[in-house]
Amino acid sequence: MNRKEDDNKSQTVHDKSISAHNSSSDIEKNSGENFDSYVKTKAEAKYVRKVGWTFLPFMTTIVTVQLADKSALAISAVLGIYEDTGISGSEFSWLGSIFFLGYLVFQIPNQILVQKFTIRRYLGVMITIWGGIMLFTSMVNKFSELAALRFLLGLFEATCTPCIYIIIANLYRREEQTLYFGILTACLSVGGMLGTSVAVGVSNMGNRLDIAMWRWNHIIFGALTVSLGILCFFFLVDSPRSWLLRLTPEEHEIVDRRTKDNAVVPTKKIHWPHFTEALKEPRLYLIFIAAVGLNMQNGGLLVFSAQMIRTLGDFTPTQSILLKLPSGVFACIFSLVGAIITYKYGQIAYVGMLMCVFSAAGCLILAIVVDGPVKLAGYYLSWGMSGATTLLVATIGNNVSGYSKKIFYNTIYVIGNTVGQFIGPLCMLEREAPRYLTGVIIFIVGNLVAFLCFIINRIMMDMENKRRRANPPDERPDISLGPTDKEDRGFIYRL
Repeated sequence: MNRKEDDNKSQTVHDKSISAHNSSSDIEKNSGENFDSYVKTKAEAKYVRKVGWTFLPFMTTIVTVQLADKSALAISAVLGIYEDTGISGSEFSWLGSIFFLGYLVFQIPNQILVQKFTIRRYLGVMITIWGGIMLFTSMVNKFSELAALRFLLGLFEATCTPCIYIIIANLYRREEQTLYFGILTACLSVGGMLGTSVAVGVSNMGNRLDIAMWRWNHIIFGALTVSLGILCFFFLVDSPRSWLLRLTPEEHEIVDRRTKDNAVVPTKKIHWPHFTEALKEPRLYLIFIAAVGLNMQNGGLLVFSAQMIRTLGDFTPTQSILLKLPSGVFACIFSLVGAIITYKYGQIAYVGMLMCVFSAAGCLILAIVVDGPVKLAGYYLSWGMSGATTLLVATIGNNVSGYSKKIFYNTIYVIGNTVGQFIGPLCMLEREAPRYLTGVIIFIVGNLVAFLCFIINRIMMDMENKRRRANPPDERPDISLGPTDKEDRGFIYRL
């Protein structure tokens, strides 16, 4: 059977399962059960495992490689990019920031394109293109050329994270999503460790074939990224009914129930009223502000980390790179621990606030301590920010419904993320090296602002939940119509 025939058969099975699903939905409405009520059967658990085995290897690899590509510049600082290209410290700061300018510019177009094209093919093409940009970066010799390619790298990498967010929202139940968002954020940390590990090998390899070490770093990751993009184009699972999953009739019914829980029905039609509704909600702006506050630190420390560590002792370039590895480990731990605690106890906002406290404490140590191992410990602790960003993403995944609205929220989050990471490197003033006191103080304030955004958001959603429980709707809207969380008065926010 060819793929087209198989897809037609899957659609027929799906249509037959809809009527059974609608009947079960009526029972749910009459019994007064809310969105959170369900029992995961053995068959559903088997389906989730099937999704995991097909999707997670790609997700983890994509996110890992994305971060490694983005952070290649930070590693280049100790692999000879200054000497080889003649750039200054301030120009290096701009190279760190201009990536995020490209990332920002493409967010709105990406929001439209991601709904118009099959995500698998769209993302595969974009990954292949930015891999090519990495390869071209290894060939340039001056600041203007580096700046142009860093801008383009940010432009095409901008497609990655929003695509992964929406795939997770499509594939997993709301209760499950926080854990997978945690895995995603942890993979960003693993990407940093991968980049660091490869850079150690490159630093020991030297200028082989008269090619500077920083250029080898870009060549290696560029070739890896192009290969990954081609694989994603053909084999990335991007929807719960992907032909790659080979669903059984029973699994089609399971997908129907899970889609109802997610309250997200993928569609290529853009619902413009969803954008208007989102723009009227204070929580959208709170999420944006929190994203900016947290990611100033992310951008600043990511770009300048190797240089900061090198000044803490008489370290060789290789040793400076190796001392970056624990930061990735800590970021990974904070992401996973935050996600697991939330998955177990369901307190998204409180756990996010706790992570902000850890991050602010680490930055405070960086501001107070001049040098030595305690300062290094502060740098590692500051990556509690990764756990906070995980919970910020989970807030969107769990509490926004309507396909276009969810994509819009994800876009605004990524814009906030990008603005923060653009600002961050510019806060690291060259005259203040190696302490960068102004930048570190700004990062502390950013964490405190994010802390407040978490708690205000929680209070507002809790108040709305109380109103909805006090006045439950007689019936809920048809999920196939893609109602938003505001339109569906039976939708209960996860706090």
